[in-house]
Amino acid sequence: MVAQKQANDRPSLKRYAWLSIAAALVTIGLKAAAYFLTGSIGLLSDALESLVNLVAALMALSMLALAERPPDDEHAYGHTKAEYFASAVEGALILVAAYSIGSAAVDRLLHPQVLENVGIGLVISLVASAINFGVARVLLHAGQRYNSITLEADAQHLMTDVWTTVGVLVGIVAMVITGWVALDPLIALVVAANIVWSGVKLMRRSALGLLDTAIPADERGKVTSVLATYAPQGVDYHSLRTRQAGHRRFISIHILVPGKWTVKRGHDMLEQIESDIRQALPGPTTVLTHLEPLEDPISMEDMAIDR
Repeated sequence: MVAQKQANDRPSLKRYAWLSIAAALVTIGLKAAAYFLTGSIGLLSDALESLVNLVAALMALSMLALAERPPDDEHAYGHTKAEYFASAVEGALILVAAYSIGSAAVDRLLHPQVLENVGIGLVISLVASAINFGVARVLLHAGQRYNSITLEADAQHLMTDVWTTVGVLVGIVAMVITGWVALDPLIALVVAANIVWSGVKLMRRSALGLLDTAIPADERGKVTSVLATYAPQGVDYHSLRTRQAGHRRFISIHILVPGKWTVKRGHDMLEQIESDIRQALPGPTTVLTHLEPLEDPISMEDMAIDR
């Protein structure tokens, strides 16, 4: 039997994507202005990453809209995996931005340039960074609350942008103090390396999701704890399998009960087990259980089904 919370059990998350889009547009304008005022290649790298933020936010909006669609005849398990596509694309875009930043930094190393209007450029970048930090905190909180990898990926990317800005500003200040113009492009190269690492992590997490990775170990522990409470009643289990699909979890278990039980008693037990598991886990969870007689040796022959 299958128990499942409804697809509309969480509010629409598209409003968070719109917030990210608005923040990206504002910060792109601010950072581009800072670059044109100063000529800093580090600030240019910062502006390019904000452009990636905009594209990623647009992708997040489209995938969140798709993930919120209810199950249909062609997608009986829903569309929640769409969120992994958003985070994978964002990871790929981050790598493209890193390449662009690295190329610009190498060119500036070969052709040094003195920066201008450093003070106003720093102020503008700090304002943009503060906006990104605030939006990142909102997205991260929402992503964790609603178990949305799309919002978490967007938040992590924005936080990377914040630390990128901090690194660039430190490099510019150090360059002004020391007079060593090479510090600006060198900091940009460090920024590019950090962005590469962020992109690789996002793509790896998305790939694991698409490969039906099991739910986290602590959540599996909650499931086994629930099942252990039924042992005193002579109930056992095997073939526990879990997977994550966006914000929804899927759990399947074979439940073994005494063979003398009536079908109704067994059915009622499964209903209670499924309810307890859903109560133990935050967010939408689909639980599939299969009833078997405890004394029949054949019941244990399917422990390795599909493995």
